[in-house]
Amino acid sequence: MAQNIYDNKIFFAGYAKLNRSVHGLDGAPEWPMIRKMLPCLTGRKVVDLGCGYGWFCRYASKQGASETLGLDISERMLSRAKELTSDESIIYRQEDLENLYLPTKEYHLAYSSLALHYIKALPTLLKIIYQSLVPSGNFVFSAEHPIYTAPKQPGWLIASDGQKSWPINNYQVEGERITNWLTDGVVKQHRTLGSYINLLINTGFIITHVEEWGPTMQQIADCPALDEEKERPMIFLISAKKPE
Repeated sequence: MAQNIYDNKIFFAGYAKLNRSVHGLDGAPEWPMIRKMLPCLTGRKVVDLGCGYGWFCRYASKQGASETLGLDISERMLSRAKELTSDESIIYRQEDLENLYLPTKEYHLAYSSLALHYIKALPTLLKIIYQSLVPSGNFVFSAEHPIYTAPKQPGWLIASDGQKSWPINNYQVEGERITNWLTDGVVKQHRTLGSYINLLINTGFIITHVEEWGPTMQQIADCPALDEEKERPMIFLISAKKPE
């Protein structure tokens, strides 16, 4: 089971104050680029993996999606999503993405925003997503960039013989990372960018775009706090397609 940190009272209170929580998609600086990567949604079925407050679900519905399913592990997030939603074409359901079932050849678009870096069983989840898409279906997602999930911090990984091995911030060493963000003990899964791409390829996806996102000069002028994102990408975006 994935860590349900979003139902942590302290974490959720902090998350609710973030710009992307207050202002939705317009509060997410990477959204303009993601929007360019999306297919036409008119008459399409959409599944949002890690839907949070349901911002993208409501966007998809306004763009003409015939049905949108929003999935999240957090009761608090889903409760807020339901409060903000009046559209009957949107369904929210509590699901653990580590143990997910989706019907085969059902959706035209699978979407996920900043959720996949929490998933340990990512190869299995990608297979489920692939099977759930109709031929030529799209998968568009964002995740924390591996440069960001391999933070510089003191410490070493200890080998089975008790000897020091690589520094714990080593980019090439994949696995669990414990971070303190909004609260202590947030568990993330670090993978190299190559691993994400190869997992998609091995699953059968055709990758159509990869973006190591960074803010524009105008975004930095509008929000000076984004200036630090020039040094390293915090987020990467990928669009992929299931073959016909």
